[in-house]
Amino acid sequence: MRARSRRAPRWARPFKTLKKCLPSLILQSCRHCTVEWIAAVSLAAGAAAVGYLAYKKFLSKDKCCKAMVNPRIQKDNPKVVHAFDMEDLGDKAVYCRCWRSKKFPLCDGSHTKHNEETGDNVGPLIIKRKEA
Repeated sequence: MRARSRRAPRWARPFKTLKKCLPSLILQSCRHCTVEWIAAVSLAAGAAAVGYLAYKKFLSKDKCCKAMVNPRIQKDNPKVVHAFDMEDLGDKAVYCRCWRSKKFPLCDGSHTKHNEETGDNVGPLIIKRKEA
């Protein structure tokens, strides 16, 4: 019984020819190898572009940074501003910087969940009175 030789699939044939012609391509003596080389480089560049775009879309952490910072606090105001007198602060005040606190502008620890979800590292602003 005679063994059947397997032919390469149609899409792989240019690469098989390219493998044979690569030494002559370097010497620039094979014209049809140049066309196949261009096809192989184009295919590789296209695959790299698709891979890069997929990475940016699904794996990049930049997508979390494009969202609005303030999701719900005083949305009817053009700018959220809170002012406090130093005398009213007491010994210590802890202010929210992640905009997720239910007691905004005071921190309630919501930044912990925010940091886990987004990979951010935001924490509260802590103001203490200096001990004399």
